[in-house]
Order: sequence, then C-alpha cells, then structure tokens
Amino acid sequence: MDREVSRIIENKKLAEGIYKMTLETEESKFTRPGQFAMIGVPGKFLRRPISVCYYDSDRYTIIYKVVGEGTEILSKMEPGEIVDSITGCGNGYDVDAIPDGAYLIAGGIGIPPMLGLMKELIMQGKSAKVVLGFNTKDDFFLIDEFRYLCENIEILTADGSNGRQGFVTDAFARAEYACACGPTGMLKALDPKVEKGQFSLEARMGCGFGACMGCSINTLEGPMRVCKEGPVFDKEIIEWQKL
Repeated sequence: MDREVSRIIENKKLAEGIYKMTLETEESKFTRPGQFAMIGVPGKFLRRPISVCYYDSDRYTIIYKVVGEGTEILSKMEPGEIVDSITGCGNGYDVDAIPDGAYLIAGGIGIPPMLGLMKELIMQGKSAKVVLGFNTKDDFFLIDEFRYLCENIEILTADGSNGRQGFVTDAFARAEYACACGPTGMLKALDPKVEKGQFSLEARMGCGFGACMGCSINTLEGPMRVCKEGPVFDKEIIEWQKL
C-alpha cells in the first residue's frame, strides 16, 4: 500500500464525542463506499482504521468517535495540519448488486459509510429505505444529510428520546435485501431478519492491508481478513456464531 500525505481541511465536532474530518490528498484511492482509511496519529506507531463517509478524487471525509488517546489526539488537530494516511483500504459495498428499494441499516459510528452508499445508489437511479439507530437524541449526527437524500427514513433511539423507541431490528419484520454497518451485536441480531445483503464488520486491525492476519474471521468460504476481503461481506457467508 502507498503511504500518502493528507492535509486537514476541516475537523469539527458533530455530537458528543463525534467528529467530522475532511482531508485533501493528491489522489485518494477510494473506489467504493464502505472502504476505510488508515489514519496516522502524531506520536503513535499504529494508524487508526476509520471508514470513509464520502469521497472524490482528491478529498475524503471521515467521521470518527473519540474512544481512546489516539482519536482524542485526532479531535484536537487543526485545519492545515498534515497526517500520514493510506486511502482506499478494504473491500466496500458492491453498489451494482444492491436492488432498488433495499434497506440501508446503521447504528452509531456505522452510520457515516451509509451516507456515501446512499449517494452512490442515487447516482444509479436507485432508492432505499434507511434505518438509523442511536442510543439517545444527544447522539444524533448526519440526520439532515440523510433526509436531504432520502424520504423513506426511520430513526430509532434506545431510550425513546426522539423518533421511535427501540433498536434497528424493530423497524421491519423481514427484509429481502439489506446493507448494514454497526456493532457486531447489531449485525448478529439483523442476520435472521435479512434474506440477503452486504454487512460491514468491525475488527481490531494491525496493518490494515492484510499482511498481519490479525483481523481474520471464519466464513463458509474459509478464513478471510476484515481489512482485505472485508470489511464488507455478503452476509450469507459469515459464520455468525463464531464471531
């Protein structure tokens, strides 16, 4: 993988602990929504894998949650500062395979890549039913952006503080096709309710490009790496009971 230099254009707070960073690079390598970037953190040896929200030829936007010292450092970086990065990592969503009217389901920090996916579907003339899950209304982010793109959107909060009370699994009885991104527990709960689809998995990563094998999972087609063959997989091949 080629190392790149990315310059921060914007880094702002969206909600408590949630930040949006837009970066400019000479040539971003993203080709599909759902791919991720390996973002270097000053003073830290390992890069952080962060899903891309949306991208073009020389800019990309990530939305990340402050969960440790590394992301805390990222949240304090200013426009104009430089980060060491690798873009276009992993396997994203196969937009051509997604039928018109499919569900896009996301929870928490799994929400950002779905915005980019929604934009790609619209470019193909396809519609979607969007389901977004949050713990509370204070966690909301990207709601207006989704509403601008999609009329069929349902928002659920675990505490009922806004929208419908419940979890994303409460939004429908069964789906023929769905794309999903979020915590592993959410994806496991969705699996029996979705006939076919593409699910994006979370995993701890060392290298981010398949060399260390540290993020391997079991599938019906043999071991696969979340950072290389994933993070997006056909959900039918995942051995959910072994995650």
